[in-house]
Amino acid sequence: MVTSSADSASSRHGQDGPRSRQLTIAESVIRNGSASVEDLVALTGVSAMTVYRDLAALEDSGVLTRHRGQVVAVASGLHEADAEFRLEQSSAEKQLVAAEAGKLISPGSSIMLDDSTSGVWLLRSLPDLSSVTVVTNSLLVADEVAPCRGAKLLVSGGEYQAWAHSLMGAAAVRTIRSMHADFCFVSASGIFELGCYHPYQEVVEVKRAMIESAEVRVLLLDHTKFNRRALFKFAELQEFDHVVVDDQSSPAMLDHLRDTGVQVTVAGTRG
Repeated sequence: MVTSSADSASSRHGQDGPRSRQLTIAESVIRNGSASVEDLVALTGVSAMTVYRDLAALEDSGVLTRHRGQVVAVASGLHEADAEFRLEQSSAEKQLVAAEAGKLISPGSSIMLDDSTSGVWLLRSLPDLSSVTVVTNSLLVADEVAPCRGAKLLVSGGEYQAWAHSLMGAAAVRTIRSMHADFCFVSASGIFELGCYHPYQEVVEVKRAMIESAEVRVLLLDHTKFNRRALFKFAELQEFDHVVVDDQSSPAMLDHLRDTGVQVTVAGTRG
C-alpha cells in the first residue's frame, strides 16, 4: 500500500505537472513492488482518469505495466527504463555526484561518456564545454554537446536502441576501442558486493570498451544502486580510479568499500 499523504501530494503535483507526478508514481511502484489505481489516486490526489493517462505514458516508457488489476514495475534489476525517464529519476542525487566528478575534468580533456544518464548531468555541471572532447554512444549526451561552439564531439557508430537513445553493438565497440581518452565516466544499474552490473549485454560491452580505453576511470553512483544485481557483470569496483557516490550512501557501506581498496569520494564532503 502507498503511505504518502494525499493532501500534500495533491498540492505538490498540482504545481509540478504531469511529468513530476508520473515520476512519483513510478518511484512508489518500484519501491513497493506494486500498487492499485486507488493507491495511486490517494498518493497523487488526482482523478483515476488522470492516473490512467499517467500509467499509459509510463507503460510507453517501459517503466510500469498493469497486470491483474495491479500496477507493477517493469524497470528493475533485470530491466532498464527509457533513458529520458531515467534522466529525471533520482536527479538530485545524480546532480550532486556529477558536480563532484566534474571537478576532475580540466580544460582540454577528452572524456568518454556512455548511455548512463549521469553523463548528461556531468556535462551540465561543467562551467565550460568549449575546450573538451567528448566521445559517446549516447544521443542524449550528444544533444548536450552539439550546441556548444568549440567543443569536439565524436559519436560512435552502431545500431540505434530507442529505449537507451544510444548506439550499441560491434560498430560502437570498435569505434570506442580505436581511441584513448583522458577520462571515462560510466554508471551501473546495480552494485552487489564488489561487482558492477547491468541487465543488457550490449550495454556492458560498450562500458567495458570505455573502461579499457581511458587513462582515468570514474564510476558515478547514487545510493539506490547498492545491493542490486542484474544479469551481466562488467567490472569490479577496484578497477576504477574514482568511485563517486552521493551523501545518502550508507556509512557502513562506504567503510566496507574503503576497507577493500575502493577509491570512494562522497559528493559534498571531503570523503
